[in-house]
Amino acid sequence: MFKTLVVILMSSILINNYVLSRFLGICPFLGVSKKLDQAVGMGIAVILVMLIATAVTWPIQYFLLVPFGIDYMQTIVFILVIAALVQLIETFMKKAIPSLHKGLGVYLPLITTNCAVLGVTINNITDGYNFLESMVSSLGCGLGFLLAMVLFSGLRSRIDDSNIPESFRGFATTLIAASFISLAFFGFAGVVDNLFA
Repeated sequence: MFKTLVVILMSSILINNYVLSRFLGICPFLGVSKKLDQAVGMGIAVILVMLIATAVTWPIQYFLLVPFGIDYMQTIVFILVIAALVQLIETFMKKAIPSLHKGLGVYLPLITTNCAVLGVTINNITDGYNFLESMVSSLGCGLGFLLAMVLFSGLRSRIDDSNIPESFRGFATTLIAASFISLAFFGFAGVVDNLFA
């Protein structure tokens, strides 16, 4: 069981990284990665939302939707749950950490529509994970999102300090840098398979 959980965690962080391999959650990845503190704050907020959303949606799927034969409502129900959770976290951050709330700006409510959060909750069900495996998968996906945000924030700060030709400045360089990080993460394929070999 431990081996399975480690494989799920490591593959969620490195191989199946939702931002860099599956290309989900690109909006906050590109929008909030200019400053390290904002990138870390967004990453932590996404980890919390993913964990809480999984803890709520998994039982809803198996104890409400499936028994009553309304599992076709999965996407709508999951979106409503995620939206409610994001509103709770936003209210908490506004009172507890106002500087981070202000720094994240419009991107915090965008977690509601962050397809990475919805993708994690649905993929945990689709992959047939039990509750514990779903929680580990969500933690790994959140940590992978945080890792991508931190790496990209560091890269963007280096780009801002570099002498770049005028035609590549701005969003063009940002997208090129994102593609290079994504390509680097494809190099992790096969690492987890050999972890316990």
